[in-house]
Amino acid sequence: MTWLVTGGAGYIGAHVVAAMREAGDDVVVLDDLSSGDPARISDVPLVTGSVLDGALVGRTLQEHAVDGVVHLAAKKQVEESIRRPLHYYRENVEGLRVLLEAVTDAGVESFVFSSSAAVYGAPDVELVREDTECRPVNPYGWTKLIGEQMVADVAAVSGLRHADLRYFNVAGAGRAEWADRGAANLVPMVFRQLDARQPPQVFGADFPTPDGTCVRDFIHVADIASAHRAAARALEERRIDSLTANIGRGEGVSVREMIDLILDVTGTAGEDWAKPVVMPRRPGDPARVVAAAGTLRDVLGWAAEHDLEDMVSSAWAGWVARRPQ
Repeated sequence: MTWLVTGGAGYIGAHVVAAMREAGDDVVVLDDLSSGDPARISDVPLVTGSVLDGALVGRTLQEHAVDGVVHLAAKKQVEESIRRPLHYYRENVEGLRVLLEAVTDAGVESFVFSSSAAVYGAPDVELVREDTECRPVNPYGWTKLIGEQMVADVAAVSGLRHADLRYFNVAGAGRAEWADRGAANLVPMVFRQLDARQPPQVFGADFPTPDGTCVRDFIHVADIASAHRAAARALEERRIDSLTANIGRGEGVSVREMIDLILDVTGTAGEDWAKPVVMPRRPGDPARVVAAAGTLRDVLGWAAEHDLEDMVSSAWAGWVARRPQ
């Protein structure tokens, strides 16, 4: 079976591609390289372009005889989505519409949609279940929730088998060269501050949480990749027709706790200059979002394998490897 992975040259995409290749799948990648790096996927065909280009997507599906799609390509920065909502609706919603049109025309049978915990918004619950009410608090979250509905509507009339995977806060690296280079995720953000001998920034310390900082469910990117592969295999084997599932560990970790671990791993704990400083809250940040992570275990037999130290140490190894020599 051949899978098209959109956004496959990105941080998460490269890990998903590797997991699928290791499982014996044929893979082709479509990526506009706005944040992706071809070096991450040197062993698979790469089509350079956007999912907004319907003609290119259609040709790619036909020429590579694609049977299934894993759709990862999207804009994903919450703060940017608040500043540029129309840009996010164009890239994430219109891009998905164009892709689904091409998928339907080509008779593709399986579709894995990269969704997000942002669809839940700021739920007032200890653990977020898949049936928790979805009330996004930023445009990024709305684009993902709209995307899930679009996939479901297309599936209802086409028979498309599909899985919506709502993942939580991704960190870590499977290989050093695939490490996160993003500017908005907590772990690389702290690394960047430490490299400049500047204190890590905590955005808000007055949330209704035990230490006043946001609480999140951090999940290793390699576990994200294995969950995508598990969902793709279940669709391929017709064991499921539709699935909506969280990808998380079910463990809440505060931003302050995560920064303390980063300082320990990087050897900067105890340095006066590395003491975190509190900044104003960022718009659109909910206080606590932690997954109820049992659905993928119950339906697919999947569970996360990596802990917090794995995430931070592997991410740090990747960060150090990319420093100028």
